[in-house]
Amino acid sequence: MCNAAIIENLKTVVPTTEIVTEYYFPSAVYSISRVDLLPSALLVANERLAISRKERPKLNNLYPVRMTDSFYNDPRVKELTEAIGQISWGILSGQGHNMENLGVIFYEFWCQEHHRHSAMDEHIHANGAQITGFYFLETPNDCSKVVVHDPRPGKKQINLMETNISNATAASTAIHFTPTPGMMLFTNAWLPHSFSRHGSAKPIKFIHFTLGVQYNAPSCPVPAVEII
Repeated sequence: MCNAAIIENLKTVVPTTEIVTEYYFPSAVYSISRVDLLPSALLVANERLAISRKERPKLNNLYPVRMTDSFYNDPRVKELTEAIGQISWGILSGQGHNMENLGVIFYEFWCQEHHRHSAMDEHIHANGAQITGFYFLETPNDCSKVVVHDPRPGKKQINLMETNISNATAASTAIHFTPTPGMMLFTNAWLPHSFSRHGSAKPIKFIHFTLGVQYNAPSCPVPAVEII
């Protein structure tokens, strides 16, 4: 059959053929706004940043970022950590994971303050981490954006040009999120993410966290003692 005949044949077949499209193996990003938790989070984060500033006054020229130690166990951020823990557990359960008798635990919970021209390279979180995310404290104009990358190396190898990189489509290789104060972002720890270069003279400030899971043995009633 010549090309012209094939084309004419397709014109008659395709309109009457129903194509079922199904998507599997998704990469999900979850967001929620919790502005109510900002005051306590900022208070503790600023205290920790002051300690870091005292210990290391000069910023690195290549990566002008300041980080604190982990402070998830500070009682003043208990409401924040409880919210993050509950959401993380719900995400894993909602994705279809069997979370019966499993609880989530914090691996890391630290504040980062990125100054002008700072950025964060693409990376994932391994070593048992299941969920990673951010709680944004201060986000000035022209601040960094969160970038989530396609985790499929096979697709990256044969990517075609996108029709419009401003649209989120099945052809997209990365998705950008503009942070706002009080925004929480959650992803699976295996999903590659990065931060674009920070363009503001004022720093962007956020809490970065990772969580894993641990087995919680179900509570069993003590058997009654049988007396013979």
